[in-house]
Amino acid sequence: MCIENYIPAKIIELCTKTGITKYRLSQTTGISQSALSDITKGKNLPGVITLEKICDAFGITLAQFFTEDGNILDLSEEQKRLLQTWSTLTPEEKNFINTCMESLKGK
Repeated sequence: MCIENYIPAKIIELCTKTGITKYRLSQTTGISQSALSDITKGKNLPGVITLEKICDAFGITLAQFFTEDGNILDLSEEQKRLLQTWSTLTPEEKNFINTCMESLKGK
């Protein structure tokens, strides 16, 4: 699949798999709804910075975005809920949660 088709299809797939609406994705990323619509319709390709914002909203890396094996999308319902909640957090809240999780690993 060519990149012009892959990126819009992948974003739509991630929205469907994670339950994140395009409206929520727009809010989380700071990308306007019209720009996001153009991307998902294949009218415009996102730049790297924009694509990184989209990946951050889904809690994945750019590398994972371009992984076609689907492993990243095989999420349990609990993981989906966590990802949905994560996408609504501010950067400061995400940092706090990461710190808490790292402290739990040491126990």
